[in-house]
Amino acid sequence: MKIKRGLFVVILWTTIMNVSAQKGANSGTPFGSGEDSIRCITNISLFTPYAKINNFQDAYPYWKEAYEECPGATKDLYLYGVRIINWQIAEEKDPAKQAARIEDLMALYDKRVKYFGNDPKYGKDWILVRKVQDYIRLKGEDNVDAALVYGWLKEVLNEYGEKTESVGISLYMFASYKLLQKNADAHKGPYIEDFLKCSTLFDTQLAAARAAGDEKETTTLETLKSGIETAFANSGAADCATLESVYGKKIEENKSDLNFLKETITLFRRAGCQENELYFTAAGYAHQIEPTAESAIGLGNQAFKKQEYESAEKYFTEAIAMATDNEIKADIYFIIANIAYTQKNYSKARQNCLKAVEANPKLCKPYLLIGTMYAATASSVSGDPVIRKTAYYAAVDKFERARQVDSACAEDANRMIATYRSYFPSTEEVFMHPDLKEGATITVGGWIGERTVVRK
Repeated sequence: MKIKRGLFVVILWTTIMNVSAQKGANSGTPFGSGEDSIRCITNISLFTPYAKINNFQDAYPYWKEAYEECPGATKDLYLYGVRIINWQIAEEKDPAKQAARIEDLMALYDKRVKYFGNDPKYGKDWILVRKVQDYIRLKGEDNVDAALVYGWLKEVLNEYGEKTESVGISLYMFASYKLLQKNADAHKGPYIEDFLKCSTLFDTQLAAARAAGDEKETTTLETLKSGIETAFANSGAADCATLESVYGKKIEENKSDLNFLKETITLFRRAGCQENELYFTAAGYAHQIEPTAESAIGLGNQAFKKQEYESAEKYFTEAIAMATDNEIKADIYFIIANIAYTQKNYSKARQNCLKAVEANPKLCKPYLLIGTMYAATASSVSGDPVIRKTAYYAAVDKFERARQVDSACAEDANRMIATYRSYFPSTEEVFMHPDLKEGATITVGGWIGERTVVRK
């Protein structure tokens, strides 16, 4: 009787264990229950030591069983899972099988989002960005499905906004750019809107990094933002006609939205659409709300276009006072120089050209303008027709300087040098002016007042 009773208890316990056993994947619990929970814990304890020493071959069978049966048990399934699958991809020689392994890796990231997407430090956004990085690395930039990447990261940006990891923002713009290359007609508008959105996110993150005094993060953000700006400038999407069609109604609808207005006038400026009426309109609305360097530049350009030079210079001077970027200041000084040149105030024009290159030594066009003014005013240097020609020495000096600071000016500079060298005093003329001996250093008279060297 006792034996029968003991046998009954064993059978009953075994039945209970079999009934209550359930995998974590099915039960929604980390380890499952019953025998399945024991197997889960055992497999985790078996694969982890192998994975830690990169023995992925022995780790794999235990990891695979735990990953499939109790995916919510521990983040180690994903931390080591990424390494294990990457090892398999590297070892696999069959392209079809390798592609399947890449799909397995992408699925692993998705499963991690499902079970650990709420992690405060390494949550959904962090996971999906790593997914994209691995996808691009394994596929190669030229072979990625840009629509896939775009969709993955769009979800992140929409959910996390300015808290999105900076590299994720950059990769999102990479995907958007790829879509633009594939179908420019369909993706022009979205690409421009993506650029505006991501540029604003970077601006917000940069402001926070600078306020916190985080130089490393500031440098990283500046580099990433510069990258999307360069791509945007070279994309061909930001032509004035496209911007006008996209923003035609939006500016009026958002005339009280300062952030929108700022983004719009910045975009128009970067696209070289500073003579567009929409640009002027957006700048005017923004300036009424909060005067900034950008809005002042817009109003200055509008006044300049109308030949209201006094008003234009007023706005540009305001812009310089508010600008913090030396390159922007340099551009404004050069605009003021052109206003002065238009009014034939050559001294003032030169003064502002020199301020421009002081703010941005890489600018070459101010030197071209100074040289052009020297050549144009040669007759004012002296009553002596030969001495007048010394102005061309000084002019060519400036053209040569322009060529030196930036090769972008080389073509124009070379053409001007060739033109005005032909105006140098001839050998016969120099013979009649002993003070113009070749190699001599002279001062060009008149308003130019610069030292130069006599040459052929």
